[in-house]
Amino acid sequence: MVEWILGTLSETGYPGILLLMFVENLFPPIPSEVVMPFAGFVAARGELSLPGVVLAGTAGSVIGALPWYWAGRTLGQERLRHLAERYGKWLTISVKDVARAASWFDRHGGKAVFLGRLVPAIRTVISVPAGLARMKLLPFLLYTATGSLLWTTLLASGGYLLESRYELIADYLDPVTKIILAGLFVTYVYRLIRRPDH
Repeated sequence: MVEWILGTLSETGYPGILLLMFVENLFPPIPSEVVMPFAGFVAARGELSLPGVVLAGTAGSVIGALPWYWAGRTLGQERLRHLAERYGKWLTISVKDVARAASWFDRHGGKAVFLGRLVPAIRTVISVPAGLARMKLLPFLLYTATGSLLWTTLLASGGYLLESRYELIADYLDPVTKIILAGLFVTYVYRLIRRPDH
């Protein structure tokens, strides 16, 4: 996977960065923690510009967030409530949980989207509750773009400064991603065990 990412970036430049960051938002196994630092390394060699790398990565992230946002809007809270009624045990949510989450997102949605774009493993899924809450598209794009810009700038700048040691960024962030995913899994199992059948 890593070799394919590196080959794609070397051959395609800015369009490759945009494409890979778009795909990374759809399929998290393609990690931005590899894509953007390597793109920064390519910029350090003078083959690309650092601002161009950051803009291409940010554009790919924003475009990649839209399918999940529209998926959330398409599903909608009514369908989610119906799913909670039928499959609440396995989803570990109730109709009240859906209402509470919607109310919370109405109050803090912008911050959640912005901060979510900075957290590995959460970056993709934060678009779904934004869609479910029917967050207006323009604010969603603004918060997504701002968070993505900060994230891609940090990663690309790290790769630019570290040059040939860009992979150190992925080495440091990979355990963080695994811890977050493990925490989400443990939380799900705990809620599943503790949740009554009705």
